[in-house]
Amino acid sequence: MFSSLKNKTAIVTGAGQGIGLEICKKLSLAGCNIILNDIDEPLCHQAAAEIQSQQGSCISMPGDSSNKDFIQQMVDKAVEVFGALHIVVANSGITLYGDFFTYTEEAFYRVLQVNLGGTFFLSQCATNQMKKQQTGGSLLFMSSVTGHQAHKNLAAYGMTKAAIEMLAKNLVSEVSEFGINVNTIAPGATLTERTLQDPEYIKTWSRITPMGQPATVSDIANAAVFLVSDEARHVTGQSLIIDGGWTSMSPSPY
Repeated sequence: MFSSLKNKTAIVTGAGQGIGLEICKKLSLAGCNIILNDIDEPLCHQAAAEIQSQQGSCISMPGDSSNKDFIQQMVDKAVEVFGALHIVVANSGITLYGDFFTYTEEAFYRVLQVNLGGTFFLSQCATNQMKKQQTGGSLLFMSSVTGHQAHKNLAAYGMTKAAIEMLAKNLVSEVSEFGINVNTIAPGATLTERTLQDPEYIKTWSRITPMGQPATVSDIANAAVFLVSDEARHVTGQSLIIDGGWTSMSPSPY
């Protein structure tokens, strides 16, 4: 399945653990070469080593995925080592909770820088490379159900996730002629190392998710691999919500 991914090269940001790492693992199993990024250097190297231990082709590149110079370094490394760049998964993002009435300027602009700036400039650098190659490519952005449904204390975060989905739609008008498709995934409650720090997380989200449980990282990664494969070549400008039906009913976790 997804044999079209064999020998393709992918950059995945924010992939030291959780959804990003699972996407890397599944892309690697499909035969992709991986540039694995995370801002946490030990975590980044550890994640890449895990994939390498399974005979995967993976290079770790720790660094700030919202920094344009570093983004260009990742693109250049992909081309230098593997000859071309075919896939980008802009998974990196931060969640800084805060009451709207007291939310700080520092927190606001950091969320915008990482979630929006990182996605925008990674796409820009990658598509410029893909244009040169004339081989097409695939962009995948990571949104959230909070870009579709209000969630208390996540005004800035939800705003960036809605904007990411609009970016994907807009890029259809600019990158399609080069054989590049662009889509977005919007996960709902998902079991990751971060969310499981909350001892009530599984109980709370199992109660309010219509399908009866939160998603696993594999649930999200399975969709990601499809959307960057040739099997999804004619899918572009779309956002796929993966939330067990939560946004259809939207009960509050509080």
